[in-house]
Amino acid sequence: MSEWRPSESGFPINAVYTAADLPEDLDSRLGGPGEFPYTRGVYPTMYTSRPWTMRQYAGFGTATESNARYHQLLRAGTMGLSVAFDLPTQMGYDSDDPIAHGEVGKVGVAIDSIEDMRLLFADIPLDKVSTSMTINAPGSVLLLLYQLVAEENGVPGAALNGTIQNDILKEYIARGTYIFPPKPSLRLVADTFAYCRKEVPKWNTISISGYHMAEAGATPAQEIAFTLANGVEYVRAALAAGLAVDDFAPRLSFFFVARTTLLEEVAKFRAARRIWARLMRDDFGAKDPKSMMLRFHTQTAGVQLTAQQPEVNLVRVAVQGLAAVLGGTQSLHTNSFDEAIALPTEKAARLALRTQQVLAYETDLTATVDPFAGSYVVEAMTAEIEAAAVELMERVADHGSAVDAIEAGFQKREIEQSAYRIAQEIDSSERVVVGLNRFTVDEEEPYEPLRVDPTIEAAQADRLARLRAERDADAVTRALAELRAAAEGSDNVLYPMKEALRARATVGEVCGTLREVWGLYRPSDRF
Repeated sequence: MSEWRPSESGFPINAVYTAADLPEDLDSRLGGPGEFPYTRGVYPTMYTSRPWTMRQYAGFGTATESNARYHQLLRAGTMGLSVAFDLPTQMGYDSDDPIAHGEVGKVGVAIDSIEDMRLLFADIPLDKVSTSMTINAPGSVLLLLYQLVAEENGVPGAALNGTIQNDILKEYIARGTYIFPPKPSLRLVADTFAYCRKEVPKWNTISISGYHMAEAGATPAQEIAFTLANGVEYVRAALAAGLAVDDFAPRLSFFFVARTTLLEEVAKFRAARRIWARLMRDDFGAKDPKSMMLRFHTQTAGVQLTAQQPEVNLVRVAVQGLAAVLGGTQSLHTNSFDEAIALPTEKAARLALRTQQVLAYETDLTATVDPFAGSYVVEAMTAEIEAAAVELMERVADHGSAVDAIEAGFQKREIEQSAYRIAQEIDSSERVVVGLNRFTVDEEEPYEPLRVDPTIEAAQADRLARLRAERDADAVTRALAELRAAAEGSDNVLYPMKEALRARATVGEVCGTLREVWGLYRPSDRF
């Protein structure tokens, strides 16, 4: 066996580490838990006082079906909900739009109006649960629907706790569910920051996401470099809109993947905290310690799950969850073992949650803060990833900004090259994937996946037809006109948007109004 092998980020992993591998300025790089630069965690006690928030990402079919799954997860001990929306909702189209045909309710829940949102959260105490919504271009729309439903149930905005992903920049890099060009998209993000500061002050206004870039093939160093570079762009957009850094930065949050390469993942999370703390203090002049704290949600790596021998995914997810906890995550979603095949069954989702509960309550992980601090290998890796990520961020900055680099295709090219390398290594068996290219079986056991009812699309179309027939059409028209006027000018668009949704305008109508004003983004466009 060779003395070293390359890490996911490309630097060598030595067979043996000693004190000579530690950075000379280790003490200043570390600090204490809850102290700048937050390498050891953003809170002094971390999990010794309470465990991380256990979320399970769920949503499929109709709002009623998803609501039943949420109640099952809450009964099983989930501490926070995480909503998956179907593709038409993510793209701002109603379920009866021709472009939505065949996709309604498939990869998440279909939400067309306030009526669907009422069903989605029926009998769930919104002042007691934390809700994360994976929604980007229409993120503000779904947040306002959530707030409206909460208000109908006597829960004020000040009592709501949760996150909207709302990270549009990574959509241009890795995922593709964008609607508007970058400039108005960044304006919508900044308007959401300002709105939430006044109306929903405990809400995390953005979850700046490296997860999807990692799923597309980004290395750990690329994942945090491109994510933090996007974070810098959002900070600049908010500052340009007249917000003070310490007014919005404490509500920024991040979203990362956890891979099976446990040591490198722990180092990645620690390096990311350190880089962000220094950026916010030194580059943006933040004074509030909360502005410098990189708080993040983690999801185990869906791209590493296999359809072959799917039960092996239980082991992978446990290792990935362990990496996230050792890395100091604030909340965690553990994937279900059957997600490489279909939407998770109820049993598989419960097992995924039980994995987190075993980590929290049967191990000694919650007994001490940052157990790897001072480890020769982890501290050396943390420094390696930090250096690689900073170098990549400088290359992004050389283009002018993260948006300029996106327009030049820089991040996308870098990630595609990494993805191609990984695919080649798997195909050649240089990279072992248990059950796929080594330790295979001749015949797989039968598995019955969860199937989505194909009649959902027609049912959603019927609901929309009834809604349009019953609502006050003139009130909707007036509200959408006010939204258009705000979008054409410089007023915060969330206030007229909320009134349009209250009048029962649909998600598609609201997003369609903004499309008419701001246009659609195509990769060849520049602004």
